[in-house]
Amino acid sequence: MTTGRAVNGFLLDITGVLYNSIYKSDGSAIPKSAEAVDFVREEDVITPAPVVAQYCREHELRPHLFVRDDVLEYFDGIDTTSPNCVVMGEVEEGFSFDRINRAFRVLLNMPKPLLITMGNGKFFQRVDGPCIDVGAFAAALKFSTNCEIVMIGDDLLSDVGGAQACGMRGIQVKTGKWRPDFEKLPVKPDLTADCLYDAVKMIADNGFRL
Repeated sequence: MTTGRAVNGFLLDITGVLYNSIYKSDGSAIPKSAEAVDFVREEDVITPAPVVAQYCREHELRPHLFVRDDVLEYFDGIDTTSPNCVVMGEVEEGFSFDRINRAFRVLLNMPKPLLITMGNGKFFQRVDGPCIDVGAFAAALKFSTNCEIVMIGDDLLSDVGGAQACGMRGIQVKTGKWRPDFEKLPVKPDLTADCLYDAVKMIADNGFRL
């Protein structure tokens, strides 16, 4: 690669790209992929939860929190009484009819329902098998920052195809959910790499252009 558009950032589908998810653990790093963070500064790494919490503060939102317990700390100090929005993230076994129904009722009682989701994919790959997920909401980041961001994922349809449908570029990595028969599907990645490290390095070596 010698020419192409500028790349100002990377939007990662972390599970299956940076590490393999393991139930009730922090998971295991994919060889070489964890080293991809060497291309960026720690202060430039942005994850969804603190961004959503800051959004709630700036817009005086009172969220009904449907998130994992280890995410709650980001929302400390935010008023959650009489919710005027629902913030939802991946909670694995935390999904239940009662929790979903409580969120449903909060939204139903709003004149203009506002759901802020920290993902929107179909499923993610855990070591013990595929698991239902809330996925990635990439379009919001591109819309709000107007940056040229690329999506790197292991799911050709949800990650790569979803990004391309939103006007972003999608990179397929051959880790996680990737299967050889993905090449037979109509979605065509803008770039295919063996792992996250290789994808980032290829773009970095090309002057951060794709």
